[in-house]
Amino acid sequence: MEEVTIDVDNEYTGYVIDKMTQRKGDLLENKEIGGKSRLIFDAPSRCLLGFRAELMQHTRGTAVFNHVFKEYVDYMGKQDRGNRGALVSNISGVATSYALESLEARGTLFIKPGAKVYPGMVIGENAKPDTLEVNPAKAKQLSNVRSVSKEEFSRLTPPKILVLEEVISTIRADESVEVTPQAIRLRKVPNFRMMAKRED
Repeated sequence: MEEVTIDVDNEYTGYVIDKMTQRKGDLLENKEIGGKSRLIFDAPSRCLLGFRAELMQHTRGTAVFNHVFKEYVDYMGKQDRGNRGALVSNISGVATSYALESLEARGTLFIKPGAKVYPGMVIGENAKPDTLEVNPAKAKQLSNVRSVSKEEFSRLTPPKILVLEEVISTIRADESVEVTPQAIRLRKVPNFRMMAKRED
C-alpha cells in the first residue's frame, strides 16, 4: 500500500477521484491550497502502474504526483480496467488515413497513417467491450473523376502513444507486448479467441 499525494487544478478533482477509485484508491483527504486541490489517497502499488502518464495527459502536465510506501496489506482483488475492448488488424499492410478516418468513430487509435500493420496487431482501443477485427490498410477506390483527394486532406486525431508502464497495467490475458527500439505494440496471441476465455 502506498500513500499518494496529487496536486491538481480544481477542475480536474472529480476526474482524479474517479480514476483513483477505479484503481482501488481510498480518499483520505481533500483540501484546497492556492487554487489547487491536494488529494491524498491510500492505493495499492500495482494499481498505480500507468497512472502517471494518464494523469499528465488528461491534466496537460499541470498535475503534481507523488507516492511513498506506507505498509503491506492483503491482496485487494482485481483492478477495474473498464469495459473497453480492442481494435485488431486482420490484414498485413500499411495503414491508410482513409481507413483510419472511418475507424476513429469506433474508439481510440494507437497508430497513424503509414504505420505497418499485421494480423493480430492491436491498433486501438474499442469504445465497446468487444474485440473488433478491422482493416486499417483499406485504400480509397480510385475513379476517373478529378477531385480534391480525401486521402490528402483528411483530419485525424493524433494517436494515443503507448507507454510501457501503461501497457503493462492494462494488458489482458489474451494479449502480449512487443517492445522494439522504434515502438511499443500490443498484439493478440495467435489463438486469442481461446485465450479470451481464461481469467486474468
